Amino acid sequence: MQRLIAWWVDNPVAANLLMLLFIAGGLISLSQLRKEEFPNLELDYIQITVPYLGAAPEEVEAGVCLRIEEAIEGTEGIRKITTSAAEGLCSVLVQLHHDADKSKALDDVNARVYAINTFPVEAERPVINEVTVMTTVMELAISGNTDERALKELAEEVREELTEDPRISQVRLQYARPYEIAVEVSERTLRQYGLTFDRIAQAIRDASLDVPGGLVKSAGGEILLRAKGQRYTGGEFRDIVVMKRADGTALRLGEIATLVDGFEDTDLRVRYDGKPALLLQVSRVGEEDTLEIAGAVKDYLERKRAQLPEGMAIDISRDESQDLVDRLDALLGNAWSGLVLVVVVLALFLRLRIALWVSVGMPVAMLGALAMFPAAGLTISSLSLMGFLLVLGIIVDDATVVGERVHAFELEGMAPREAAIRGTSEVSVPVIFGVLTTQAAFLPIVTLEGGMASFFAAVGLTVVLCLCFSLLESQLVLPAHLARHTVRRAGASDENWLERLQDRISVRLERFIADSYQPLMRRAIAHRYVVCAIGVAVMIVMAGLFASGRIVFQYFPSVEGDRLFASLTMPEGTPAEVTQQAASRLEASAEALRERLDHGRSGAAEPSAVRHVMASVGKRVGRGSLGSDAGEGSHVAEVLVELRPFAERGGMGSAEAAALWRQLTGPIPDALELTFTAEAFSAGKPIDIELRGRDVRQLGEAAAELRETLARYDGVFDVSDTYRAGKQEILLAIRPEAELLGLSQRDLGRQVRQAFYGEEAQRVQRGRDDVRVMVRLPQAERVSLGDLENMRIRTAQGVEVPSMSVAEAAVGRGHSTIRRVDGQRVVSVQGDVDREVVVPEKVLASVAATEFPRLEAKFPGISFALAGEAEERAEAMGSLVGMTLLALLIIYALLAVPLRSYLQPFVIMSAIPFGVIGALLGHLIMGQALAFFSLLGIVALSGVVVNASLVLVDYVNQQRLAGVAVEEAVLRAGAVRFRPILLTSATTFIGLAPLMATADISTMMFVPLAISLAFGVLFATVITLLLVPALYLILEDFLGWTRVMRARPVRGCGRLQ
Repeated sequence: MQRLIAWWVDNPVAANLLMLLFIAGGLISLSQLRKEEFPNLELDYIQITVPYLGAAPEEVEAGVCLRIEEAIEGTEGIRKITTSAAEGLCSVLVQLHHDADKSKALDDVNARVYAINTFPVEAERPVINEVTVMTTVMELAISGNTDERALKELAEEVREELTEDPRISQVRLQYARPYEIAVEVSERTLRQYGLTFDRIAQAIRDASLDVPGGLVKSAGGEILLRAKGQRYTGGEFRDIVVMKRADGTALRLGEIATLVDGFEDTDLRVRYDGKPALLLQVSRVGEEDTLEIAGAVKDYLERKRAQLPEGMAIDISRDESQDLVDRLDALLGNAWSGLVLVVVVLALFLRLRIALWVSVGMPVAMLGALAMFPAAGLTISSLSLMGFLLVLGIIVDDATVVGERVHAFELEGMAPREAAIRGTSEVSVPVIFGVLTTQAAFLPIVTLEGGMASFFAAVGLTVVLCLCFSLLESQLVLPAHLARHTVRRAGASDENWLERLQDRISVRLERFIADSYQPLMRRAIAHRYVVCAIGVAVMIVMAGLFASGRIVFQYFPSVEGDRLFASLTMPEGTPAEVTQQAASRLEASAEALRERLDHGRSGAAEPSAVRHVMASVGKRVGRGSLGSDAGEGSHVAEVLVELRPFAERGGMGSAEAAALWRQLTGPIPDALELTFTAEAFSAGKPIDIELRGRDVRQLGEAAAELRETLARYDGVFDVSDTYRAGKQEILLAIRPEAELLGLSQRDLGRQVRQAFYGEEAQRVQRGRDDVRVMVRLPQAERVSLGDLENMRIRTAQGVEVPSMSVAEAAVGRGHSTIRRVDGQRVVSVQGDVDREVVVPEKVLASVAATEFPRLEAKFPGISFALAGEAEERAEAMGSLVGMTLLALLIIYALLAVPLRSYLQPFVIMSAIPFGVIGALLGHLIMGQALAFFSLLGIVALSGVVVNASLVLVDYVNQQRLAGVAVEEAVLRAGAVRFRPILLTSATTFIGLAPLMATADISTMMFVPLAISLAFGVLFATVITLLLVPALYLILEDFLGWTRVMRARPVRGCGRLQ
């Protein structure tokens, strides 16, 4: 290794070119890498959807869902099958194993589902696709006091113009009802002309179509033939002939039907700042750049707003590109602060030129890592920047150790070249293996499994790449630079103020080492067994604190955002008008909240703390790029209040504002569920318990008892379950005597469906829209049960009979939505928690210990499973534990190889549990709860804290090889390695200090990780300087004792007489 270092020292051109290669590669890559808030998530899911329009949930379950489950059961790679049977739709979510071949699994599922030939005739073709997360860049709200058609036409115009820009490829129209052409024929008209819905629909199909007729091969060339008669608008259907009379006249559709060219009869409406609105969602696809797309949209809006009709407006309702900019700015700000602090610390202990060359290694290593981003599949995102921020104080450690050792040799009078070669060579082994152990510690983060695995992998890969280039820079480039500067002796007359300050610090540090640290170290090694006992006692005390609950653990702590959501669920079947009244009440309380938040603000100088209020009836509001609630129907509503950033609005926090909004709203009559939240990030419902079984009603009773139990826990609120009665049902069955007329159950069901839901005559492609042409009774004849009684059922011979004379009717009530998991019906009990009062882990543990056994005994056949945040936690923790054990084994091997010992690695790794103790104490000091990110920091810590111990033990071994006595070697190692150990620990802590001190939502979720790493390193440093020397000598005592025992003859064994 010394020869290699010497070659690079003697070839500064090569060293500089290598450094420039890192810099140029990083800058080129930086200009080409796309920028995004979060990396693309790769989900192990396949989605199957089958529309069965007009069918009740039980019909959907029996006719579609069960058949799909049976078909795909046993397919290779499938881990879990979740089915949802709702009104008119079957949705099946297939979860695959992480190591499954997605393409093969998708092909297998496709083949099995499309082979099903027993679906109901009315069911549509299955849609099967791999689930992907589409990253939203921006949402535009188009609002105005105008009619629905004008609003939709403007929205479609904006969508078309946006997609004409080559930088924008994906724009979706949200909350717009699909177009529909309704052909409404009254029962009286049907009787008058002896018509049926089948006959009218067939007349439309026969008249409205285009038929290719081939071609004529004439002498002048080929001529295409086309029969063109497709109708596209409601008015064009009026002249279709439905029936020809005996007198030769024709009965046309316009004479017997009302044609409405309007919208589907669905309950969906949105208000934005009190005005009717539609939303356009601009998304990023593939390798597109978030900031580039956002810039294109904003440029377009500047031009378009001047062309809008009076009373219409286009606002940016959500701008995730701004969230990205804010997050990147916050991370970069912390990074620059950390960088400056690290340089300051180095400059206080090392000569300025050495400190600067050591500091240069940080940007060089980061740019080198950026150069490898395309090959590693990484992008400029919040998480990769988080990786840079975490590694900021670590990547300088190896250069610090090298620079300090070179500096020490120069102070002893050695020439710069020899000092650079010898100093670097002396520490090359601990530095190289120290970097490798740090990389091994980040292995669990890179290979973590679970829904958020790709998030953590981006952080881990960034750290690993930075460490690789940091090692190259410290071993090859840095020595060449350190070998070419003039050494200034301490106390020289021409010293500047900084050098004089460094001299004073150096003198005081040497005095501290000689007068304080070494005497303390002598006592520690003299009473090494007492020191070891104290260390064990500290571990026992901390374990007791953790077990007693004084140190609280939660998987994913609540992170407040600037968006408040109020979600309302009314009983199934509630008219949209009633739900709209409840939503209006939420809007009114949101305005009251605005007044409370704006109290004391000075008008135009300080704009309102509330930016916008959006209310949606019939569909939930999207929660961001990474998911949204999928609830739909006239019984659901959601109101969104967008606040200004906390720095701009001041005063009240988001969680406090949500609580005030809840108080201002009060209870809403008949509401089944009303929740208020201000969370910006979520790993799932904090409390989500699945009850599985075959009897739905039994599941509902058990869920009700569990819900009542959870509501009694302090800090648990918004408790609800998914067992809800569906809409009222009229169950029709054919009478036996009706069968004598030639009627069947199918005839009855089909004719009732045609009258009330409608018969789809055809679908018309009108621009981007797929418009259905539906034939049915008028709206006025579909509003009461009397209309069903007045309906006539027609036999094959044309005989008309009253519906109730051939059908028996029974009144019932079905289910809202039927959920199934792996073939069993499921009811979920869900709730939220106030994490300041209690953590979900504690509640779930208590319920599992007391309620689950009681309910299983009371309701045989029911089983329980944890979902939501708890399920994600279990998967991530299981993966983390397994990979952590592997990482520790790798760290042990990486320590054993350079030390050439099986036992010395255990001495070095003794710092790891004390690093964990430091991390726990750091959370107590900072007032932070222990979270999953904290555990990731602790895992990463295990590779960092051993570096200082490795440097210390390696020097002890070098001294012993030189013939120094073991105790003297330990004392020398403590004195010589004190400065580099102190510096590396200080730079790691200082580099993370700005992140730990932040209160910005952009970086809040990473603070626990930084606390674990920073405080763990700080605490482990003290242990390294005192406990590791004591343990080293204890190991020597043990080895000496074993040698004595091996040399002593075994008692009772001698020569046979």
